[in-house]
Amino acid sequence: MSEKKIKYTSIGGQALIEGVMMRGKEDIAIAVRKPDGNIEVKMEKGSPIEKWKIAKMPILRGVFNLVASMTVGIKALTYSAEFYAETDENYEQSKFEKFLYTKLGKRADDILMAISILTAFGFALVLFGIVPTFSVGLLKSVITNQILLSAIEGVVKIGVFIAYIVIISQMKDIRRVFQYHGAEHKTIHCFEHGEEVTVENARKYTTLHPRCGTSFVFLVLMISIILFTFIGWSNLIIRILTKIVLLPLVAGLSYEFIKIAGKSQAGWVKMIGAPGLWMQKLTTREPDDQQLEVAIAAFKSVLDRMGSDL
Repeated sequence: MSEKKIKYTSIGGQALIEGVMMRGKEDIAIAVRKPDGNIEVKMEKGSPIEKWKIAKMPILRGVFNLVASMTVGIKALTYSAEFYAETDENYEQSKFEKFLYTKLGKRADDILMAISILTAFGFALVLFGIVPTFSVGLLKSVITNQILLSAIEGVVKIGVFIAYIVIISQMKDIRRVFQYHGAEHKTIHCFEHGEEVTVENARKYTTLHPRCGTSFVFLVLMISIILFTFIGWSNLIIRILTKIVLLPLVAGLSYEFIKIAGKSQAGWVKMIGAPGLWMQKLTTREPDDQQLEVAIAAFKSVLDRMGSDL
């Protein structure tokens, strides 16, 4: 379909536990299929971080958007999980959670969210940063070429990322989340191609979308591989610390490209974005009609709030 026929939108989403979160410029809709079969839709305002002037500057906006996305995403994920925690007879709050709620009340939610975000960052840093660097660093005595070492490190990074996705995709609950991820993309494609957003119309579209978190993560890996080629291998600790310092730049550059990729059909954009789309074949699955209904409910709720400001 030609570029003229595509009606691009800034609405993006995230798959949840039996649900989908759709995010507009100011409003967020969280739609969850409850255990009784009904769809619950909750509307919230977006993160206040995104309204800061500095958060709208090129490159820097990518960093702020990442923080806002993780904050909103974890909050939405926690909300969707609560519907099923209530029906799980084996679910029980940990002693730490009970302690926080006893001492801090509702403020405990903010503490737990901050811990979740830091844990996610820490896990990603260890898995995709520290482990590849130290493992490839063992080859320094055999391989002295800095570019070759960086190339091997890049291959290890991508290999770890793919292995991680493949392993978690074997879990039944994660496979359903990946189906909701596909439903999210199909719904957005349906709207962008000018059709009425219905299950029947959304069903025929692809589960892959250029403006996706999977593509963003893969692009971060690729840009980091290129950028970190110029960082020396003489001291592994310094190399890792330098990577951490430059991570905001990598995230900012990746975000700018994702914004372009989501609104362009140019050949060079498609070429650079192709590997990210290939990776989405691992993180999305074909949804059923009920999952599409949930994604559409979230999308339409955000769309009604945005009006023509797409």
